[in-house]
Amino acid sequence: MDFRDLNLRERQVLGIIIQAYVVTAAPVGSRYIARNYNLGLSDATIRNVMAELESEGYISQPHTSAGRIPTDKGYRYYVDLIMTFQSLDEQEKKRIEENVGQISIDRKGTSSDVLLSAVKVLGTISRQLSVVLSPTLSNAIFEKLDMVLLSSTRMMVILSIQSLFVKTIVMELDLEVSRQTVDGVVDMLNQRLSGLTLAEIRRSITRRLSGCSCDSALKNLIVRSAGTLFDESPIFERLYISGTEYIVDQPEFKQPEKVRELITMIEDKFSMAKLVENSGPSRMDITISIGKENCERQAEELTIVSAPYYVGNMVGKLGILGPKRMDYEHAVRVLNYMADSLSATLSSVN
Repeated sequence: MDFRDLNLRERQVLGIIIQAYVVTAAPVGSRYIARNYNLGLSDATIRNVMAELESEGYISQPHTSAGRIPTDKGYRYYVDLIMTFQSLDEQEKKRIEENVGQISIDRKGTSSDVLLSAVKVLGTISRQLSVVLSPTLSNAIFEKLDMVLLSSTRMMVILSIQSLFVKTIVMELDLEVSRQTVDGVVDMLNQRLSGLTLAEIRRSITRRLSGCSCDSALKNLIVRSAGTLFDESPIFERLYISGTEYIVDQPEFKQPEKVRELITMIEDKFSMAKLVENSGPSRMDITISIGKENCERQAEELTIVSAPYYVGNMVGKLGILGPKRMDYEHAVRVLNYMADSLSATLSSVN
């Protein structure tokens, strides 16, 4: 989005309107700014500045009152050119560390436990709808595989992947196999595939398993199923959500139809995951997508703030979804710190 470079007065007034609107959820008037902020400007001068900002689309007048609210363009200018990044206070840092770090310390948790803990803490601290996407697995290192016979023609395959990540798939067999046959194939797979990425396995499994002396029928089934076994999990299965109670309590969603639209969107896990994964312009690893910048129509009244976290070669994402009238500085502080904390927690078990 192209902007004219606003002068100091315009920046000050736009910043104040956004900050006041975040707190009050009410349109902001020139008299309010003159009385509550020491800008050294008269009420009339502030009105003129607001008129200029409105003419260029940074603020709008929702009703006939003198108050103004920010537009998508106003929020975008603020986020890109006015907002400053600061650190979390010590109390919030401690809260994140205590809740996210405790699972990996006792080593009893899985990745799902850690991510579920993380999304709950993120929702509680941000007071917004919060999501975590588990990492994409193509670049993850395969550690080992096990197979559990559920019946003579049904088998569960368990893949242990880098860090705490596990992938489980139930396969229907068109042949009967014994435990001894399964053990032989498992040993061969682990010897030949351990240490490779899932993407490498998908590309080269036929070559890597050629010439082995194990049961050829079961081995051939594994080769044919490699695209499923060693592929990404569906995006909706990678999604963790918390904090619905916070977003529905916002003034923007008090109307029943607005709540229905919001809940419908939240229940569509595929769309929710795509919203976070595909959110827009980024600044310092933080991505902020405002209003109509979002790819889903239901999210046009929302802002999505997201950040990546890293586990070895894997990349996941955290996100905060809320009304465009959110505390952007606080959302960015929380996400930055949470991403670093989650990366460290998951990586520490390697």
